[in-house]
Formats: sequence, structure tokens, C-alpha cells
Amino acid sequence: MSDKKLKDLPWQDFKALSLKEKGEYFLAPPYHTLIAQQFTREKLEELCNLATRIKRINKRREGANFLKTLLSDKRAMLYFAQPSSRTYLSFNAACQILGLDTMDVRDSSTSSEVKGESPEDSLRTFSSYADLIIMRHPKGGFAERVAWMMAHTKREIPVLNAGSGADQHPTQALLDIYTLQRSFENSGGIDGKHVAFVGDLKRGRTVRSLAWLLTLYKNMTLYFVAPEALQISDDILELLDTAGTKYEVTPDFASVMPKADAIYMTRIQDEWDMQNESSEIDISDFSIRAEHLEIMKESAIIMHPLPRRKEICTDIDNEPQAVYWRQMRNGMWIRAALILTTFGRQGEVNKYYDDYKPVK
Repeated sequence: MSDKKLKDLPWQDFKALSLKEKGEYFLAPPYHTLIAQQFTREKLEELCNLATRIKRINKRREGANFLKTLLSDKRAMLYFAQPSSRTYLSFNAACQILGLDTMDVRDSSTSSEVKGESPEDSLRTFSSYADLIIMRHPKGGFAERVAWMMAHTKREIPVLNAGSGADQHPTQALLDIYTLQRSFENSGGIDGKHVAFVGDLKRGRTVRSLAWLLTLYKNMTLYFVAPEALQISDDILELLDTAGTKYEVTPDFASVMPKADAIYMTRIQDEWDMQNESSEIDISDFSIRAEHLEIMKESAIIMHPLPRRKEICTDIDNEPQAVYWRQMRNGMWIRAALILTTFGRQGEVNKYYDDYKPVK
């Protein structure tokens, strides 16, 4: 574990660090979750195993009641300054599973920010009432700023990034890894798999975070399939080059479909459009329809962070390859595991599980 601490570094010096260098500052308690680059493979496997144990314990009333005692002495603030339904509800449900009381601000116009208060001051205020801040903000890097600010206060509390601008969405990447692990647990795990990312890769923060986490696995091949205007950015490719992860950048989805073990679909992220430029891009060749299942591997899975538009035909929603609904539910379990680990109480779940052998 790194002994580097945010309080020892001025903001401008911290801001200038690379993502990998920043990740070294988020390992020591209180355990902030801000960027994908802070995770090791060992930590991912620990979180995934814990999520499965929480899920199995929760199947029985006795187990569900036990889980609700684990964080009944804590409070969480859900600060969502950007529209969200899935991520908000997933985190809220995870808190409920663990008995964690919640407060929320889901629109900054209902807070004192409408009076001119800075977002930093708002978060500083919220930290007086809560033991954990779960935040989603349209400004890239703002969660890092808040964590740095907390480190320079007398009451430092953990910050979980639930989406930061167009650059990071680490907990979505965690649930994606968990979905991949569960999907391939009987076929060698994630190692050696071919994963295709399709759609708006330039602005898809889920893709940015997951692509990095996949560099922690062996013999991976990644495909980035998109129109040129929406293709993955060079900074991600540079990270992959540094990690030695194989990848291919292509607009030819048809050629990639038969090779992929997992196809990760994304929608057009036109909420970031400044002049409605996405409307001029032809995306008709970057969708999955029922007839495509015949050319995909029978064991392949189709993922999507949701919400979707027309990039996945609803006719395949109940096909075995379609795991995006399961993927969404997995978010609740992996976020519960993350929150529990944030407070260092995962040992209580592991002991309960080993003693009582819950239903699988």
C-alpha cells in the first residue's frame, strides 16, 4: 500500500500528475474511489468475491438483517449534480443493503449553490453531516478536487466518484469487471478474452475506465469500433501501449463481431454536444440486431452501461447473450462491496459467510 497522502501535496502539483500517479494517492484510508487507475487486480478480485458473498447472504432474511447492521452507525450523502437514475438508485440500494442512512441533493439548484455558493463549499458543508460522500458531477476531475479538499480539512471523509465529466466513471467499470468475471467464471475467467467497445468511445467515460482495468488482465485484446469522429482518444491508447495490452482501432463492426467474447455497446453521448455535431454522424453500422447473433460466438456476451437508444434491438433482450440487465443489477452488489470496504468492515461479511455457508 502506498504511503502517499493528498494532504502532503498542493492542489496544482496533484492536478498535474498522470492518472497512474494520482492513483497512488487513493490507496490509504480513508479510501477514496475516484479513478480506475487506483485499482490493482488483487483489489478487483477481492471486491468481486465480496460482492458475490453479499449477494448470497442477502438471499435469506437472517442474512439480509445481518447485512443491515454493518453500517447502521454511518451516514452517506448522495450529491448528484448531474442527471442520473441507474447510478443513483444503485448506490442508494447498496446503502440500504448495508443499513447506511442516506441524504441526497440531486439538483444543485435546490442547494445554496443557487445563491452563489461554490460547489466546493457545498461539499464541505455536506461533509459535516455525513461519513461518506457519493458524488456525480458534470465537471471532469471535480471529484478529485473534493477529495483533495477533504484531505486538507479536520474531518476527512471518503469520496466515491459516481461519474466525473466525460473522463471517469470508476464504479461503472467495477460493475463491468464483475459482470465479465461472473459471465466467464466457467470459461477461464477474464484473462485472454477479446472485448469490443462500440459506439461513442470518444466521450464514453465508462469505456475509458473499463479499458484501463482490462490492462490488469493477461493476454487481452481490445477492439475500439466507432466512426472516426467518435473513436477512442489517444490518451487511452497511450495507456494501453504502456501496459502492453493489444488493441485494434477500426470502423468495421462486422469484422469484429465473430472475434469478440464480449461486446460493450454505448449510446451517442450527445449531452456533451456544443453545436449538435453528433446529429451529422452516421451510426447505422454500429448497432446489434437479432440477425447478428448468428455471426457472433455462441458464448459471447453483449453489455451496455445504459441508457440505450437504438444501438441494441429490443428483440434480443431475452437472449442468453444479452447480459446488460444483469450487468445493471450487478452494480448494486459491487457498490455495496465497495462501500463496505471503504469503511474497512468487509471482514465481518467474510466471517459470516464462512460460518454459515449461505445459499448459492
